[in-house]
Amino acid sequence: MSAMPHHEIPLSKPDISDHEEELVLRTLRSDRLSIGPMVDRFESLVAERVGVKHAVACSSGTAGLHMTLLALGIGPGDEVVTTPFSFIASSNVILYTGAIPVFVDICPKSLNADPAQIEAAITDKTKAILAVEAFGNPEHMDTYARIAAKHEIPLIEDCCEALGTTLGGKQCGSFGRAGVFGFYPNKQITTGEGGMIVTDDDRLADTARSLRNHGRAVQGRGAVSQGSTGGSWLHHERLGFNYRMPELSAALGVAQMERLDQIIASRRAVAEMYIERMAGVTDLVLPSPTDDTFMSWFVYVVRLSTGYTREERDRIIQGLRMHDVGSSDYFPCIHLQPFYQNAFGFHQGAFPIAESVSARTLALPFFSGMTKRDVDIVVQTLEVMISRENLSRRA
Repeated sequence: MSAMPHHEIPLSKPDISDHEEELVLRTLRSDRLSIGPMVDRFESLVAERVGVKHAVACSSGTAGLHMTLLALGIGPGDEVVTTPFSFIASSNVILYTGAIPVFVDICPKSLNADPAQIEAAITDKTKAILAVEAFGNPEHMDTYARIAAKHEIPLIEDCCEALGTTLGGKQCGSFGRAGVFGFYPNKQITTGEGGMIVTDDDRLADTARSLRNHGRAVQGRGAVSQGSTGGSWLHHERLGFNYRMPELSAALGVAQMERLDQIIASRRAVAEMYIERMAGVTDLVLPSPTDDTFMSWFVYVVRLSTGYTREERDRIIQGLRMHDVGSSDYFPCIHLQPFYQNAFGFHQGAFPIAESVSARTLALPFFSGMTKRDVDIVVQTLEVMISRENLSRRA
């Protein structure tokens, strides 16, 4: 009797077609591998999709957030209000500038920062709100924008997980002074590594273009100023970075943007299969976007109901992995990461809702190529792992 076939379902997988391969190969053969037409084209496609004047491609979403803070003049002694329930980069970038992240707790439904707590945290030292769309959910983003306007401080929208999502018909990336997308391989579209600042602010965009290119001056959209002095390629107006996006990455991004609606539709279909399959699983809290939200779906993260412990959640994740089903603990709270505890003295209990949610969330396999059989296997395995924990409790 032959063995059962091995069926491994990864946590994520990029959606790459022949179109991406053809465009990347064409760019490779063009001999223009940096600061070329593919970056310009990719920026144009993203700006058009979001409905803003400027898009500035860069090497990562982290780089985009860092440059945005610098372009807004944020530095030592300043405070930036943000969430502790996010990937660590959204807080690290604040520290890169010398400013201090001021965390507020989250809403238990949206998993985004509590608007009332954001407003309460604003002081004379507050120079910006850096709001994260947790798992791509844009709930409250319009409220954050109103709070920022009321206090005359900029809203920076960390929309790294929300390309193609809308709230009330408004595209993610267009709520704040600037938005930043990320294109890591698990995102809706990927450039391998990469990011994009989107904004209507001319000065911010030009400053970011200079910052990404070692502080060189810019002249017009994306062009390096040649100036009037010899050797202007080596003329630097400010302290900058090598945060450029290569042409090969941009070529991949162009092809992905040209297929964005197809990719989003595929991801939404997978999310709908999960929603239907898990409707009767009483031990789980499923994602619940608002009625006026159109989700492009970055990941599919569920959480165990109240009463489950972090240790039980971790054993369930380990059980899924042992049965060849990808899973992860999205997100550990930033303030409880060792560096933040050592540097700032944060302790358990500082942000109880974020901590409670963080202890019970688990990401399930999610990518556009998933089939109904894949979803059935994932949920079936998850149900078995949950049942095993419940039996252990009664033993």
